[in-house]
Amino acid sequence: MLFAPFIFIYMIIALSILAVLFVSIQLNLISYAFMVLGLPPRLAVLALLASLIGSYINIPLYTVKSGSAPAVATVDIDGMIYNIPYEYRGEGTRVAINVGGAIVPLAIAGYALVRSPEATLPSVLATVIVAAVTHRFAHPVTGLGITVPMFIPPLLAVTVALFLGQAMGVPRAIHVIAYVSGVLGTLIGADLTNLGRISDLGAPVASIGGAGTFDGVFLTGIVAVLLAGL
Repeated sequence: MLFAPFIFIYMIIALSILAVLFVSIQLNLISYAFMVLGLPPRLAVLALLASLIGSYINIPLYTVKSGSAPAVATVDIDGMIYNIPYEYRGEGTRVAINVGGAIVPLAIAGYALVRSPEATLPSVLATVIVAAVTHRFAHPVTGLGITVPMFIPPLLAVTVALFLGQAMGVPRAIHVIAYVSGVLGTLIGADLTNLGRISDLGAPVASIGGAGTFDGVFLTGIVAVLLAGL
């Protein structure tokens, strides 16, 4: 299933940010940050591109019974406008997983932990904290699915990573802790723990890591790798 997690203008903004990142990489700031995370600079840029392009790709998992979708084309959440994918409307809500907002970040998180195994335990603890707080702020939106304020996961993940990294004696792994806890905490706290509420929303598609949470996961990745360069 192919549809945008938000309207096209936001993709243009995201691509503009990516263009700035390209310039930063040439200045060695982001390059250094990704090298510490374990990804070579060019591979890191490809990962960001894969996240943006993959945000349009949703892999169906299963279907649940749900009510009727609202008679509106878009939903405005905290100033962000999301399209409701009516083209995939059927007899219920299709639960899917988003490539750019779930699969790619999870792959990067796994790679980072393999490269920095000392970050595993603090990352698990940080993920529990981020997931709990994110779940508190996540809320269901009729016709769309579960949403979470985009700046809460990255800021929370960085704050918790700074504390646990110093407290547990792994300050060089703060960037890994921030990225892993931000990604997993958002996906678990916002999406997975709320799957039971999907049937009440009348959404044509409910995508794990898609609309409503993709921006939080994407921002978490950027903030976490920038943290490593500080």
